[in-house]
Amino acid sequence: MINKKLSFQIRKRRSVYPSEFTKKKLSDDIVKELLLNANHAPSHKLTQPWFFKVFSGKSKEKLATEISKLNPLKSNTNILKKFELSSHIICICLRESKKVPYWEEIASTAMAVQNIWISLVDSKNIGGYWSTPKNISKLKYFLKLDKNEECLGLFYLGVYDKINNRNIKRKNINDDIIWHN
Repeated sequence: MINKKLSFQIRKRRSVYPSEFTKKKLSDDIVKELLLNANHAPSHKLTQPWFFKVFSGKSKEKLATEISKLNPLKSNTNILKKFELSSHIICICLRESKKVPYWEEIASTAMAVQNIWISLVDSKNIGGYWSTPKNISKLKYFLKLDKNEECLGLFYLGVYDKINNRNIKRKNINDDIIWHN
C-alpha cells in the first residue's frame, strides 16, 4: 500500500521564491542535512552524477557579480536582490560519467534536487527555488568545473515569515494516462 503521509508530503512540495525570503541565515548544518538527503536520489548504475557548490556570505556576492557580468544587457538589480534575501545559493552541478545516457544523469540530478525540496516541506519556514539564469554554461570557469561537468542551475535557499497564497491548479492526471491491457 502507498504511504499516505508521504504522498501528502510530496503533494505539499512547493517553490518559495527568493522575494519571499527574509535575509535570515540558515546554519551550514541545515544545508548539509538537505544535501545529505539529496545524495540519496536514485541513479542508474549508481553514477550519482550530482554535486553542489554552496555559496553564502561574501561568496554569494562574488557569484552574483559573475552572473551579472554574463548578462550585461539585463538589469542586475533583480539578481542582486534575490542573492541578498537568500541565506545560501546552491549551484546544482552534474558530473557526466559516460556510463549511462546523459539524459539519465540530468534526471538523477533533478531527483536529488527534488529530495531537497521534499525535505523542506514542514521545515519551519525554510524554502527553496530552482532557477537557471541565462548563460549559466558560461559559469564553468568561475565555478572551476572540469570538461565533463556543468552547472544546471541555482537553488536559492532561505527563510520566510509567510508565503503568498497561490492557487496552483494541477492538470488532471487522468487526461495524461493511457492504460494498456
